[in-house]
Amino acid sequence: MGILTWWKKPALKVQDPDNSRRGKGDTWAGRDVGPGGAMQLATYWSCVRLHGETVGTLPLAVFQREKDGSKGPAGDHWLYGLLHDAPNAEQTAAEFIEGMVVSLCIHGNAYSLKDKRNDGSLISLTPLSAAAGDMDRKRDANGVLRYSFTHRGKRYIGLTEDDIFHVRGFGDDGNGGGLSVVQFARQSLASAEAIAASSGATFRNGMKSSIFFTAPPGVKMTDTQRKDFRASFIDPYVGGEATNAGLLEQGFDVKTVSLPPKDAELLMTWRFSVEEICRWLRTPPVLIGHSADGQTMWGSGVEQIMIGWLTLGLRPYLTRIEQAIKKRILRPADRARGVFAEFNVEGLLRADSAGRAALLSSLGQNGYLTRNEGRALDNRPPMDGGDVLTVQSNLVPLHLLGTVAGAGGSGNSEQVRNALRAWLAEQDQQQQQQQQGSSNA
Repeated sequence: MGILTWWKKPALKVQDPDNSRRGKGDTWAGRDVGPGGAMQLATYWSCVRLHGETVGTLPLAVFQREKDGSKGPAGDHWLYGLLHDAPNAEQTAAEFIEGMVVSLCIHGNAYSLKDKRNDGSLISLTPLSAAAGDMDRKRDANGVLRYSFTHRGKRYIGLTEDDIFHVRGFGDDGNGGGLSVVQFARQSLASAEAIAASSGATFRNGMKSSIFFTAPPGVKMTDTQRKDFRASFIDPYVGGEATNAGLLEQGFDVKTVSLPPKDAELLMTWRFSVEEICRWLRTPPVLIGHSADGQTMWGSGVEQIMIGWLTLGLRPYLTRIEQAIKKRILRPADRARGVFAEFNVEGLLRADSAGRAALLSSLGQNGYLTRNEGRALDNRPPMDGGDVLTVQSNLVPLHLLGTVAGAGGSGNSEQVRNALRAWLAEQDQQQQQQQQGSSNA
């Protein structure tokens, strides 16, 4: 069991005979593209992997909403071990969430089979294939969505959401499911496969163009002469390792009939296909190692791209999973108690060391976090006296000087008093100088 379970039926590949230049398909490039063919494209693979691994490694914790609106950890809830440790006997939590996101990126849906206790709580979640033909999903006469599939040799028919954990992707396919990215992106994916196949064929032929040999006027070759000509002047020079040179006789000439790679702008077309696939998956190209002309791979601009990707690219996946857990896994009694699951995206928002230190310092000095809460964000143990909210007191009313609450302690009070004495002495000295000057005048 693993990620392959989510999309186990690979479709046509670039090298498949049925997917050749004369292959079948309704795409403009004349290619049939399925999940297997799409995942052979480096761009699609990188985008799906980036989404899956990033979401899969985010901490997913269980909380309970308190009466004052705050949230507290619910580590003793039965859902915590399922989502945080191991959803089933074979997978870790990271592997399970990763596979679910991969299925959403490819098929637009992710399914898992629920195994429950007598009280309705879950024992395990086993991933199911979302590939076309593996899962039959339809509504009955009462409008209830029912699922039929085969899993480990056993046929399941007419199961409901009580037995299936279903996370839906973007859109609505009209039958209670999300839209398949591969299905709707087949034109772009087919063009990308055609570019890859054309590039491979070019290098396989040693960057040589397609040519025709032209005979002198009035020369007509017999079958034997054609066979000898091919053996002498064609076969030895075809292929990527051909480095020989030949001499044409009897006035024969060579004419190029194919478009050179430079004129076809193969490199520019390939770059465009990378950006086109990234659009389908809402992935900034720089995050998969593809930068636009003039754009660097590092710097403050990339940091802003990361924040934008988290907000617009990953947030929809996180929200869909969180809400699906609340609606389709938690029992009504748990929802009434305010129990919910939530991803922690703090790790993705971490800045550099100096920036993070400045942020934590500002939050601690302005009463937003206690010292121990700030230490916990860096996985440091708590310290004595660190559970009190504190604020700076640079400007203090005169009647509060010397008080702990107003000036932050005896040390700060003494500093304030000394500064005030020095200021009053300076003012008195200036006043005396002014009076002396008036007397002299």
